[in-house]
Amino acid sequence: MWDGNMLDKVETSDVQALMADIGRRARAAGRVLATAPTEAKNRALAEMAKAVRAATADILRGNAKDIEAMKANGQTAAFLDRGTLSEERIEAIAGALEDIVALADPVGSVIAAWDRPNGLRIERVRTPLGVIGVIYESRPNVTADAGALCLKAGNAVILRGGSDTIHSNKAIHAALQTGLKAAGLPADAIQMVPVTDRAAVGEMLKGLDGNLDVIVPRGGKSLVGRVQQEARVPVFAHLEGLVHIFIDKAADLEKAIDIVVNSKLRRTGICGALETLLVDEAVAASHLPKIVKALQDKGCEIRGDARVAGLCDDVVPASEADWSTEYLDAILAVKVVPGLDAAIEHIARWGSSHTDCILTEDDAAAAEFFKRVDSAIVLHNASTQFADGGEFGMGAEIGIATGRMHARGPVGVEQLTSFKYRVHGEGQTRP
Repeated sequence: MWDGNMLDKVETSDVQALMADIGRRARAAGRVLATAPTEAKNRALAEMAKAVRAATADILRGNAKDIEAMKANGQTAAFLDRGTLSEERIEAIAGALEDIVALADPVGSVIAAWDRPNGLRIERVRTPLGVIGVIYESRPNVTADAGALCLKAGNAVILRGGSDTIHSNKAIHAALQTGLKAAGLPADAIQMVPVTDRAAVGEMLKGLDGNLDVIVPRGGKSLVGRVQQEARVPVFAHLEGLVHIFIDKAADLEKAIDIVVNSKLRRTGICGALETLLVDEAVAASHLPKIVKALQDKGCEIRGDARVAGLCDDVVPASEADWSTEYLDAILAVKVVPGLDAAIEHIARWGSSHTDCILTEDDAAAAEFFKRVDSAIVLHNASTQFADGGEFGMGAEIGIATGRMHARGPVGVEQLTSFKYRVHGEGQTRP
């Protein structure tokens, strides 16, 4: 068996054996977690929160190494923001763990129940998925969120974070294992791949000899594309956030200014950040100059079409590539459209099915937008930065799934379960 010290020293040539061992241990731990009582899982989560707080200094030291390396490698401001930890952000990680304690345990809950004419009682009941692999980049908080959510849903998890934040991830992971041990649960329930070799990802995509049930990729287009193309197990895809806001002709101007500025600039590096603003031509002259100025006053670059440039100062001409770019930066693509239908058509062509929003005081227009825009999250008169499992009351999330099978939108504890049928009889036989 590999131990923690051996993991750090493993050679690339041994990655296959390492990953196979991790998979076997995860499967064994998953069997224990599947029937673990809620009290034990909640105790582990509470102890994890304590351990994260106690390890704040260690986590910050590890994070400082990561940030230094990221800067030396020329990482973008968005990636640096995602990867940077502070005492406040570490406290938020601990708080999210405690929030998950407060969530209902989905395992064993009855989704539906009905009686058949022959007297059989049938129940559809939530069960763990088994062993989940999470592959992610540049977000050390995902280490805690993913580990805790999988635990609460009765799953073992194998975490493969990016090389950019490996020291931060290791420090957080150590705190999670402290919590598991304090609650008497197997430490192998939350494992972290300790090597940065890309071959480890390849082994996960192969399924670890049948020991991996689901993969959740969370990162850039290249990572998600590789996972979708090569995975031999089901994937909960988290694609890029090409997030749109459409300002309808019935939009309130002051409300629109506040929502657009917050959606774009509160945190530019998250997947719920606004990337394209569409404005109904009926209110372009009255609304657009003020909205653009509010953005520019806060340092946002505007890339607009000819009509936007004709109405606003200091606009960079937009190219076709701007409509398909997730900037994750203080840059916004802006376009004037003929109305609601044209906005929906633009979103259908260029969007990523992540999060899209309409600003309007016309309930009928909002209802039409909700009906026709096929994104995982659709908002009306609210910042797109609410596209977050914590804001949905889920405690935390592994990511925003943009596919259409099984999980969609924020992937929380319920989305990390499957189900089985329980059939109760009194001696019935089938004729």
